[in-house]
Amino acid sequence: MLDLTPAEWTAVALSLKVASIATLASLGPGLATAWLLARRRFPGRALLDGLVHLPLILPPVVTGYLLLLAFGRRGPVGSLLAEIGVVLAFRWTGAALACAIMGFPLMVRAMRLSIEAVDRRIEQAAGTLGASPLLVFLTVTLPLSLPGCIAGAVLAFAKAMGEFGATITFVSNIPGETQTLPSAIYTLTQVPGGEGPALRLTLVSIAISVTALLASEFLANRLGRKLGAG
Repeated sequence: MLDLTPAEWTAVALSLKVASIATLASLGPGLATAWLLARRRFPGRALLDGLVHLPLILPPVVTGYLLLLAFGRRGPVGSLLAEIGVVLAFRWTGAALACAIMGFPLMVRAMRLSIEAVDRRIEQAAGTLGASPLLVFLTVTLPLSLPGCIAGAVLAFAKAMGEFGATITFVSNIPGETQTLPSAIYTLTQVPGGEGPALRLTLVSIAISVTALLASEFLANRLGRKLGAG
């Protein structure tokens, strides 16, 4: 078993917390956005699609800087949040926000492709039987697209676990507060004798990512068998 120091365990735990919260917070908006792009045609659809995928195109540092401008204490959003006691800049909550934004395009894309693969005739048949659009989505579209939705969530989680540029720009690299696995590894590579601890944390990061991927495959295959049997 890897012998991690308390500071290293703190970085691991913080990364898991940040990635989990970022993924869970993105699920609702991600699913809604994916359905909107997959099933609706409306003015500004191309613009929305472009905005969703913008974090994939921009350098992560640029995304982090834009977050700092908007959600910093003097930013238009950050100043309003500060009045009610919510501070995101240089806090772990800000790291979760940055990770959620960076992983959002991957989640939406996987979910959108999965929803588009659902036969619309099945949805239309449910609608002709009197089901409301929401009921059709919950009982037909969502179950049939669930494996792809799970894959999207895992992609977002993996992206959050490995996010570095946006988080270090927005929330800095504060041990115990905002220092996630990538920033801890980066810090260790900059100090003499840090190669060993950096390698340990790298192995931990790989193990977490592989575990998440295997869990995703297991759940997707299990759901696929259930849907096939149904």
